[in-house]
Amino acid sequence: MLLAIDVGNTNSVLGVYDGARLVDHFRLATDPDRTSDEYGVLVAQLFARSGLALVDITDTLISSVVPPMHFVLEEMCRRFFGRAPLFVGPGVKTGMPILYDNPREVGADRIVNAVAAYERWKGGLIVVDFGTATTFDAVNPRGEYLGGAIAPGLGISMEALFQRASKLPRVEFAQPERVVGKNTVGSMQSGLVFGYVGLVDGLCVRMKDELGFPAKIVATGGLAPLIAKSSTQIEAVDELLTLEGLRLIHARNA
Repeated sequence: MLLAIDVGNTNSVLGVYDGARLVDHFRLATDPDRTSDEYGVLVAQLFARSGLALVDITDTLISSVVPPMHFVLEEMCRRFFGRAPLFVGPGVKTGMPILYDNPREVGADRIVNAVAAYERWKGGLIVVDFGTATTFDAVNPRGEYLGGAIAPGLGISMEALFQRASKLPRVEFAQPERVVGKNTVGSMQSGLVFGYVGLVDGLCVRMKDELGFPAKIVATGGLAPLIAKSSTQIEAVDELLTLEGLRLIHARNA
């Protein structure tokens, strides 16, 4: 079995694959201060609840945008799975040409998302990933990664509003009933959700105009369903797109 790990700045998502079948997936807080043993025990407990065993894992592939986590996860894999993991990075076959000024600058998660989306939809694409930052990545109809845009994530926006405006509280990420809020919570939710939908739709429209070819817009990440509900541009949502991309890259490097 394959253990695929997507390490983001806020959360890390783990998926266990038996061939092409996703057996189960888990979400953990990304914390570089945890030791490799602590992560190993957490993973073992999650596996036990799902009827999985550590010895079932034969390969591990990791996509990480948090460099301090690399050593921690490598040690965890060596200690608990008996082998070093493969990290997505230079030298790893993705099957996708990267037409970026410096390909090494592109976050591993962005390439993994692009690989998974192109494998599934086989055409021009804009992939929107709602994480700590929200990334927009363009793929042309030939399956080449072109580049994209990076915006502050919805969580960052809310925290900035809470920290810099002393009278405003933290609010739940939820779509309000109306744009014109009748109280502080409703007004903040309107600004955060509908304002963010405007950012996403606006960037997608501009990217499509600039690309010059039809592009299907797909979204992933934990907040993708919330934003997609009100978006006029997002056409498909797959919250586990990154895990599928890791599975595909593992197969291409097996």
